[in-house]
Amino acid sequence: MSAVPQTLAAEDLSMFGHDPFWLIAIKAVFCFAFLMLTVLISIVFERKLVGWMQLRIGPNRHGPWGMLQSLADGVKLMLKEDIVVKGSDKAVYVLAPIIGAVPAFMAIGVIPFGPAGNEISIFGTRTTMQLTDMPVAVLFILASSSIAAYGVVLAGWSSGSTYPLLGGVRATAQIISYEIAMGLSFAAVFLYSGSMSTSTIVGAQADGWFAWLLPVSFLIYMVSMVGEAHRAPFDMPESEGDLVAGFQTEYSSIKFAMFMLTEYVHMVTVSALAVTLFLGGWRAPAPISTYWEGANHGWWPMLWFIGKVVVMLFLFVWLRGTLPRVRYDQFMKLGWKVLIPVALVWLMLVATVRAMRNEGYAYSEVVYWVAGTALALLLITFVVDFFRGGGEEDEEPEQAASDVPFDPMAGGYPVPPLPGQKLPPVPRRPSRAAREREPVAAGPPGTAGTAGSTEERGTEDA
Repeated sequence: MSAVPQTLAAEDLSMFGHDPFWLIAIKAVFCFAFLMLTVLISIVFERKLVGWMQLRIGPNRHGPWGMLQSLADGVKLMLKEDIVVKGSDKAVYVLAPIIGAVPAFMAIGVIPFGPAGNEISIFGTRTTMQLTDMPVAVLFILASSSIAAYGVVLAGWSSGSTYPLLGGVRATAQIISYEIAMGLSFAAVFLYSGSMSTSTIVGAQADGWFAWLLPVSFLIYMVSMVGEAHRAPFDMPESEGDLVAGFQTEYSSIKFAMFMLTEYVHMVTVSALAVTLFLGGWRAPAPISTYWEGANHGWWPMLWFIGKVVVMLFLFVWLRGTLPRVRYDQFMKLGWKVLIPVALVWLMLVATVRAMRNEGYAYSEVVYWVAGTALALLLITFVVDFFRGGGEEDEEPEQAASDVPFDPMAGGYPVPPLPGQKLPPVPRRPSRAAREREPVAAGPPGTAGTAGSTEERGTEDA
């Protein structure tokens, strides 16, 4: 059990909290400017890249190569008329965009842009490349992102409209469902690093990124962060196909701009968190750090960190331009029936491996025990599924339910069928080629038979 105290002792936060006030202010302004500048570039980057994927030109009017398009959009939104819905709750309606935007900026304060030591000098003062750190920094990020979800929920409720309310309810279920899987993926990182401090977690990846050591946790987090950021293909709270614009339907001008800003800031934040927890943080990739000793010193770590964040942002854009929006029931099944069970099993597996390694078991023994347990679980699930799905009893209720006639207008308004129910066939006219034409009797023009035949032909052709 000696390995656990040694790992916990490696957490050293004594270098934080000693900066003068003016240096703290400079770091805070840098974090804010980094997010704002990254958002402006990300919007143009996304529109250009999606246009390239769809064989379109993309923005090309404002600035050189259209690079000032997002700045022009921001100015346009600020100058548009600010409409306040008459039937809304005015105080909450105005406060909701602020509640959504402010917590989105808070998480970047504990993200390390470089080593925890005094690697750089700002106006002659040696300091760390991080605003601050704390023993529960990752929990602070989760808490701030959860508070930002209240802005979406309150925006949907305070608008006094149906579509925003449905979007807010969807956002609530989405946050609850995918934060559980995200937290479970973080727990495996905590077990391996022995800390919740972001700087300590990056330091624990000196010998290898957690994306390779914990691949299942990394994949679960990748899916969960897309759902948390309300990005395609998981953008159900604001899907224009069925909710007009979701929770932000009744917003305009600067309030709508704040919601748009919140989405992109959240996207940058979860990308930076993925880089910190799984991709080595500010550390240079292995080929560079292997042959260049100074790659992780000075200002270079900030370059590696920003480069990794850009790669993660590209992944967001790639998913948006590739995958269609999923159905909401599919989204909930993915969260509750796939991600959460897999994350639980994976966490127990990681905890078992760590405990056995701390007890002194050899690596081969750990592999044998883990592989044997996994095979036993797979065999048990196979047997259970075979006996549960092989009986004829399960097919009878479904067959009986399918025989029951279903009337979608029974309640006065159309409703979708339940599982096992089928809609009645829609009556359709047979095609013109399939219909048999009656022979037209020959006769002099103007006769009744000819006129009737002409009317029948006109009706038939119509």
